[in-house]
Amino acid sequence: MYDILIIGSGPAGLSAAITARARGKSVAVISNNAADSGLYRASLIGNYPGLPDISGAELSDRLVSHARAVGADLITGRVISANATKDSFGVAYGSEFESGRALILCLGATQTSIFPGEAELLGRGVSYCATCDGMLYRGKNIVVVSLAPDAPEEAEYLRGIGCHVTELKTDDITIRGDSRVRSVLADGDEIPCDGVFVLRESVAPAILLPGLESDGGYIKVDRDFSTSVPGVFAAGDCVGGALQIAKAVGEGQQAALSAATYIDRGIE
Repeated sequence: MYDILIIGSGPAGLSAAITARARGKSVAVISNNAADSGLYRASLIGNYPGLPDISGAELSDRLVSHARAVGADLITGRVISANATKDSFGVAYGSEFESGRALILCLGATQTSIFPGEAELLGRGVSYCATCDGMLYRGKNIVVVSLAPDAPEEAEYLRGIGCHVTELKTDDITIRGDSRVRSVLADGDEIPCDGVFVLRESVAPAILLPGLESDGGYIKVDRDFSTSVPGVFAAGDCVGGALQIAKAVGEGQQAALSAATYIDRGIE
């Protein structure tokens, strides 16, 4: 078990990891491939203090190198869920799982909306992980909503284990069913199916962690960047405000300090 789990390897997440290591905490950062981020693709960043005219890729690489150098573990994987127990948190990414005493969400500006019917039918035909749940649908008709870079590979995996796959690349989706998924309405066409795999780059915060409060589409935090779930903190673009790298770095640092204090109080 780690002391702190961080979801997201942008400036907020890596700043949090560096700060947490400075406080002597073990840290794992779980995120998609950094090269797929908006920061990495930015050709020029002109307003980051002390590093004028740096490319997004170079700044990202420097932050990654710094975090690794101080002992943070960086794990590549698409996070599909998080859960809270009495004294720890678990994060599932693909078919893997990590646990920690505190959790910091640095999800970026992912204003991910939930499809109609998605939340109601989650676990009753709606899934976010092909390798986790694919065998449940062997020989059955499923819909894969491909909204992530690795979605085509996951769709091919499902075909390979015997699922009958209809792959869609649209965000005009309604998931229909009663006690289970029965069909998907996509761009006005109804497709009967036994299940639907919604493969986004990131899961909407409201789905990611039950009980997490939001405000205007952003994760709601207090001044210490604590969320509505004790032991869970959030920082960076996902909490709103100016979407600036310097702001994200500062918030990540404060969230890590608050998470370290939370852990220390629990140990006393």
